Amino acid sequence: MAVNRSVQIEANEEEDFAAMLEESFKRTEEDSEGVIVGIKGDVATVNIGIRGDKELALSEITDASGKLLYNVGDKIKVVITGRGQVSHKKALRKEKVKAYIDAYNPENQDEIEVKIVGKNKGGFIATDENGVEFFLPKTQSGFKNANDIVGKSYKVRVIKVDKEEQSIIVSRKKILDDDRKKRKEALSNIVDNADVMEGVIKKITTYGMFVDVGGVDGLVHYSEISYKGPVNPSTIYKEGDKVAVKVVSYDNEKRHLSLSIKAAMPDPWDEIKDGLEVGDTIKVIVSNIEPYGAFVDLGNDIEGFLHISEISWDKNIKNPKDHITEGEEIDVEVIEISAKDRRLRVSLKNLLPKPFDEFKAKFKEGDVAKGVVTTTTAFGAFVRIDCVEGLLHNEDASWDRNDKCKDLFKVGDEVEVKIVKIDDKEQKISLSLKELKQSPVQEFTKKHSVGEAVKGKIRDIKDFGVFVELGENVDALIRKEDLGNVDVSTLNIGDEIEASIAFIDEKKNRIRLSIRQLARAKEREVLNEINSDDKVTLGDIIKEQLK
Repeated sequence: MAVNRSVQIEANEEEDFAAMLEESFKRTEEDSEGVIVGIKGDVATVNIGIRGDKELALSEITDASGKLLYNVGDKIKVVITGRGQVSHKKALRKEKVKAYIDAYNPENQDEIEVKIVGKNKGGFIATDENGVEFFLPKTQSGFKNANDIVGKSYKVRVIKVDKEEQSIIVSRKKILDDDRKKRKEALSNIVDNADVMEGVIKKITTYGMFVDVGGVDGLVHYSEISYKGPVNPSTIYKEGDKVAVKVVSYDNEKRHLSLSIKAAMPDPWDEIKDGLEVGDTIKVIVSNIEPYGAFVDLGNDIEGFLHISEISWDKNIKNPKDHITEGEEIDVEVIEISAKDRRLRVSLKNLLPKPFDEFKAKFKEGDVAKGVVTTTTAFGAFVRIDCVEGLLHNEDASWDRNDKCKDLFKVGDEVEVKIVKIDDKEQKISLSLKELKQSPVQEFTKKHSVGEAVKGKIRDIKDFGVFVELGENVDALIRKEDLGNVDVSTLNIGDEIEASIAFIDEKKNRIRLSIRQLARAKEREVLNEINSDDKVTLGDIIKEQLK
């Protein structure tokens, strides 16, 4: 650190020496008056008495358009430099400097704006709007990089006026140091201030706003603007607006002051946490619509969320915009509220008539209705009737047990179905298509009746009995107790078997067979045949067998 400080001191001394060297040339300058004795080319000849004739660049006595301001014979003021050169413009500048010095009040520490017009080893030459020339030493410039500053304007303060040498020395560093000191003091007061302060918006960005509070800029992040959540500041404010803010934090290392607008306002969640409950109906404004739902404004800087599933009882809703519009006022029901988590969920559909209730008022079990297939699945199809969906199971779609809904229908197909069950508790509706068609059993009964002996193939064997296929989509069951003397272990799937029809349920498409009943029927036939043909009694048959 000592070495760096030594280097800095030497650099400052070198700069000051260069400045003093420049000033030494100024001290040898002499104010005089001359007469223009000739003008040729770009040079004017000026006679300065005993000093003889001196050449003066013609640009010294022309205006910006190149027009001559003096003619041969005119008297003009000049400055004779230590190098023997003469300058009319410098004489004019010295006059302005003299006038400034004569009017200068040392108690006046106002800032002035100057434009850098040149530079030398010692510093920079600057002029104000009146053309008064000032000298800005490098050590007082405050420039970290002195490149590309000529032509630019800066605020400076006069630190020295030399009437004898007719020079005015200014400092930019003094202003910067004072600004830093003031900012540090202001920042200390601001950071320690827990009260609400008024600030002015200096700049608006995509991530927030820079707000000036007492000469110090702080950032209001877009998440600290509203209790609704992150917002786009440009939609609410403009630069120059006054806003109330509170200090959130200060990063001393990064010199980053964080401010909050919402912290300066009463917390709206404190207002509603005890006054709003689940089940309450409230009026809201639809503030923003997204594909997954909508945000609704309660009017007190609180937003609730209306999920797409809570907009309508229609499960196939594709876009919320088909049901609501931004800016629309609607009634909703509070379905979840948490002041701690700042979460509010609402429902629109809960305040709408329930489609299931409307359906029940219009239809009953056994009714036939037209519907549209909305979805096909592995187990069936969903059919929308009015605004309610019912399930058409595969087994209820066709009498053919191999048919599947996904093969029979496609989404959008219109079908006529029978309502077979309305479950109030589960709010489910079961449908049937096959009940609107004649069942295979009904066709079977046109040719067969109870008591008739039939033959079929064994399709399946269960613990409770045997399923027999009597024809296309016509199955019958032989219960275990109806097998008679047949041992089930001797039966195989695909075997042909004979039994009599014991029971037919056309409505449920069921047939029951019985081998035991068939055996009894055959016994009766034998007895009837014997009795009718040979007139033999039962006693005769027994006697015959005993012989």
